[in-house]
Amino acid sequence: METLNVILPVLLYVFAIILLIVLIILGIKLIQILNKVERVVDDIEEKVTALNELFYVIGKATGGISFIGDSIASFITSLISKLFKKRKEDEVEWEKNVLE
Repeated sequence: METLNVILPVLLYVFAIILLIVLIILGIKLIQILNKVERVVDDIEEKVTALNELFYVIGKATGGISFIGDSIASFITSLISKLFKKRKEDEVEWEKNVLE
């Protein structure tokens, strides 16, 4: 029984030292992994920033194209409305001439 009282604390200390060494190694590996993840996140952030600039340019171009399309549509609409208005004025004038 006395030998167990001497051997068990020694074994516990040895296992504790081994566990501490393993935890230190895992901690170092975890720090390395986190550094790699940080580099990947930084790279992705740079690429997203570049894409944001691209989307900004595309948005500006789309806005310009829609402005030109709206201008053309309003011009055509005004031409058509002027033609119908002119025809109605001609019809009203013709009816006035017929009635006189």
